[in-house]
Amino acid sequence: MINVTVMGDRLSVPEGTTYGELCGKYNDKFESKIIAAKSGNSLRELTHEVFEGENITFLDITDGEGRSIYMRTVCMVMLKAVRDVLGKDTEIVIENSIKKNFYCEIHKGKVEVTQELTDKIRKRMQEIIDADIRIEHYKLPHDTAVEKLEECGLDDKIRLYKYRNDSIVNLYCIEDYYDYLYGYMAPSTSYVELFDVEPYENGFLLIVPPIYDIKHLHPVEKFEKITNVFMEQMRWSRLMEVKNVADLNDVIVNGGFGDLVRINEALHEKKVASIADMIYHRKSKVKLVLIAGPSSSGKTSFANRLGIQLRVLGIKPHVISMDDYFINREDTPVDENGKRDYENINCIDIAQFNKDINALIAGETVELPSYNFITGTREYKGNFIRLAENEIMIIEGIHGLNDKLTPGIRPENKFKIFISAMTQLNVDNHKFISTSDSRLLRRMVRDNLSRGNDAAATISAWPYVARGEERNIFPFQENADVMFNSATIYEISVLKQYAEPLLYKVTKDMPEYITAKRLIKFLAYFLSAPADPIPNNSLIREFVGGSVFHV
Repeated sequence: MINVTVMGDRLSVPEGTTYGELCGKYNDKFESKIIAAKSGNSLRELTHEVFEGENITFLDITDGEGRSIYMRTVCMVMLKAVRDVLGKDTEIVIENSIKKNFYCEIHKGKVEVTQELTDKIRKRMQEIIDADIRIEHYKLPHDTAVEKLEECGLDDKIRLYKYRNDSIVNLYCIEDYYDYLYGYMAPSTSYVELFDVEPYENGFLLIVPPIYDIKHLHPVEKFEKITNVFMEQMRWSRLMEVKNVADLNDVIVNGGFGDLVRINEALHEKKVASIADMIYHRKSKVKLVLIAGPSSSGKTSFANRLGIQLRVLGIKPHVISMDDYFINREDTPVDENGKRDYENINCIDIAQFNKDINALIAGETVELPSYNFITGTREYKGNFIRLAENEIMIIEGIHGLNDKLTPGIRPENKFKIFISAMTQLNVDNHKFISTSDSRLLRRMVRDNLSRGNDAAATISAWPYVARGEERNIFPFQENADVMFNSATIYEISVLKQYAEPLLYKVTKDMPEYITAKRLIKFLAYFLSAPADPIPNNSLIREFVGGSVFHV
């Protein structure tokens, strides 16, 4: 017998007991079926055996790590089902995430994704789930693993593995289908309790319940603007002939990294110039450009580059800081935990902001405020401005797309831009790179270079950052006149050299260890590349240093 602590209970259990065998009596404490365990700060699959002295907690899909396991599992079931329906030589690509659902395309001849086809895929998925098939986890010698992947036609994954020196390779298996989706899986197919499959654009959406409502599937809306950005990024990837990490590694090995950087930056510059053109053609009415986006999307660098392109067109921009319209700190609203919520839109003096902007639009002279972050008060220091002809205001802030910020400003006077790093690269056909992970790596590197923060501090703060984004930014993204994707296809190869040493400093006794370990494994698939070819006006310079904009 061995002694363990489970959810606060001290237990003696037979040696060889698995986490899954222990979790049964705790299921009623969770909103959904327990899907994984934690031993201290380490994640465990339910099929693993427990050890003497462990302190064990369980996770369901309301936990971030538990949800990731659910997502990988439902994807594996879907991939198996598509092969069963269309044949083993079917190539399916999970391209990206659209509102937390998976957009997939089938690359096999001229397969048309119809309602009839998605009905067949859904039916086969449900059969696999109802059969409660065990998902086997194998640790195989490299050559054996490659043989299994060849049998399943996963050539893209084989190309990626040539850049890994691992003698042992992880693979998961549902019946005759082997794959690896870069993380832990549920013990069996029955853990996928809720899903749907519907035609979407050139492929289909694999729909899953949102983390805030795990018992229900929500109707799929057509998010045209964000979808168009994802479609554009797919075209850019094909233009640069870099669709996945193996392609990127090949470019680095073959000496083409500098050209790749220059092409990507040229595409960015062309896009910024086209946005400036859109504003120019509406210059008789547009006086206020609002830029909003999540953390580490490159808002400041983008605003500077847009300002330069506007100057080329004869429009002089004035940058106004939204922060200067903060209410006094003592008046800041509090969140549900009683803490000051600095991301709440009511932290902005909306009435004064609208009064000042409308006065500027009317040609009046306005004294702009300045916020003193030391005293927590708004001050006036004689900063008077007046908009002349062909002058415009640029304001960067998280609430820019929320019409509650500008109720007193006429719609025709506003031009709204949403910016985010919507990653252009897949690890392989079955694993896209999370935009959240890309931004987390950006912020981690920047926080260390500019503020001296360690990786643990950045990782610890990230859930709160993400919560604010989900509340204050993403619900309003379709309000934008235009969207800008700040991701570059090359950036993770550059960020790797800065991020890895920081991540290795996160030790097992820290709660941030699970995330750090996952990111280390993720970065291991990338070859490092130098920052030297990146121009000094690139958005990526905002994070790795050397920006001409001093950000």
